[in-house]
Amino acid sequence: MNKDIRTLEPTELWNNFADLNAVPRGSKKEEKVIQFMVDFGKKLNLKTVVDPVGNVIIKKPASKGMENRKTIVMQSHLDMVHQKNSATVFDFDTEGIKMKVEDGWVKADGTTLGADNGLGVAAIMSVLASKEIKHPAIEALFTIDEETGMTGAMGLQSGYLDGEILLNLDTEEDDEIDIGCAGGIDITAKNVYHEVNTPSNSIGFSIAVTGLNGGHSGMDIDKGLGNANKIMNRLLYEAQDLLRISEINGGSLRNAIPRESFALISVYSAKKETFIKKINKATSQIKEEFKVVDPNLEITISETSVPKKVMTTISQITLLNTIYAAHNGVYRMSNDMEGLVETSNNVARVIVKEEEITILCLTRSSVETSKFDLANTLKAAFELAGYQVTQSGSYPGWKPNVNSPILKVLTETYEKLFDSKADVVACHAGLECGILGTNYPDMDMISFGPTIQGAHSPDEKANIKSAQKFWKYLLTILENIPSKN
Repeated sequence: MNKDIRTLEPTELWNNFADLNAVPRGSKKEEKVIQFMVDFGKKLNLKTVVDPVGNVIIKKPASKGMENRKTIVMQSHLDMVHQKNSATVFDFDTEGIKMKVEDGWVKADGTTLGADNGLGVAAIMSVLASKEIKHPAIEALFTIDEETGMTGAMGLQSGYLDGEILLNLDTEEDDEIDIGCAGGIDITAKNVYHEVNTPSNSIGFSIAVTGLNGGHSGMDIDKGLGNANKIMNRLLYEAQDLLRISEINGGSLRNAIPRESFALISVYSAKKETFIKKINKATSQIKEEFKVVDPNLEITISETSVPKKVMTTISQITLLNTIYAAHNGVYRMSNDMEGLVETSNNVARVIVKEEEITILCLTRSSVETSKFDLANTLKAAFELAGYQVTQSGSYPGWKPNVNSPILKVLTETYEKLFDSKADVVACHAGLECGILGTNYPDMDMISFGPTIQGAHSPDEKANIKSAQKFWKYLLTILENIPSKN
């Protein structure tokens, strides 16, 4: 299946991407890909170092005639988001990604593709391996765990890098140059509840919310996409007087908009027809609301075995009210940059089982005070319902610098190559630049990359023509890095 990928142009980029995608590289499970990168660097006889947290740094001297240019850091993250369709049989811990070419795009077979940020990694690998590409001295920085905490970037100590310019290759629109990003904080709410025996004369039902697009909980948060956890809660809320909840399992990762949610409930036998009518009515209303952005949304109810235990009535009321009260989506738009989401939250995961409730959120903002304002809004709502709330993994955003010297190089290069102006933007996602800047405050940073759609979902795909454009752009940038002072 992956053979077609290796024939795409530029072949060096796609072959390195295919090699990388053969290696399992889930967040916090990067041991194999770290070793892969170490072996790659050593095979090229380049200085290769693994820092205490697992970041890999490979250094390559300048090509002939480029010795007087500023040293650059080329940076991408090794880990990828693991998401698959419920019907896809795949083991991310042992299998390589199965890829295919379709309608001008590279896609995966029922899983995330890993183009975020695998294409950036592959591009850096290609530059490191080349004997023809003109470039200044390079420090290739491959970070770990970007997707679930950015612990690699946060753990990178000063002294490992000497570069004056950082090229982050993790932007997902090829006509954009990114000069700023959002920070984030994880919100975890936990509670316990009491179970009782399922009332007699009950029928078991399973409810499934599936078919949503999902996507990146930052870049896609303003698209009005359906959140499976919120939709499931809405369904249960509408019929709460007719049912008792036994289990809920919705969403997966904090940084992915939930695509699926599943609930196991009991319904009073005498209320069966009323329950079905209520759910069907709510289903029609919800599908009508989301028909444009999530046309494949499916809500199914099926009779199943009666669960042995269910929540008490008061626990159920509290749970449904709590999830309803938890803000999801855009919280505030930026006043400084038109069209930029400033602050948002993703209600990412809801687990109700065996007398324990866990709700996971990811709050993002380009403004630290606004980030904590929303985080505290969520904390207050959860604590009013008796939940224990933990705020963790906070990381800073990256403040835009419109006077950046490397920004001038990139905008001028783009205009010369493509006869149009690039969009200079800040994104509502967690790039590592802001964190890296804490230990390297004088480094001039920029981010760009090829067009990738559907990141963090099984619909993720990378545009082939865009990858060619990105490669041409990158090589030209390398040739135009300014001279040392």
